[in-house]
Amino acid sequence: MTTLSFPEILLKVRAIVLEQFCLEAEELDNEADFIRDLGADSLDVVELVMTLEEKFGVQITEENTVKIHTVYEAAEIVAQILKLKPDNE
Repeated sequence: MTTLSFPEILLKVRAIVLEQFCLEAEELDNEADFIRDLGADSLDVVELVMTLEEKFGVQITEENTVKIHTVYEAAEIVAQILKLKPDNE
């Protein structure tokens, strides 16, 4: 499996958020809060986490889920999980 760099992860997370929340690229700042700035609700965030898990092949714990408020935070958590994931999985 090819290791993704953080910028690649960030771009992929950003693309997922754009699609999930039906936004145009210029509407999304990587530091925008999903709930406060983008009008998402907690169910939207749960659905986003499920999509991230599927697209990146990771499992995001509830502990990490509550830390995800922005594109950047989501990318950081995915990157952290991928770094800890054994290559043979």
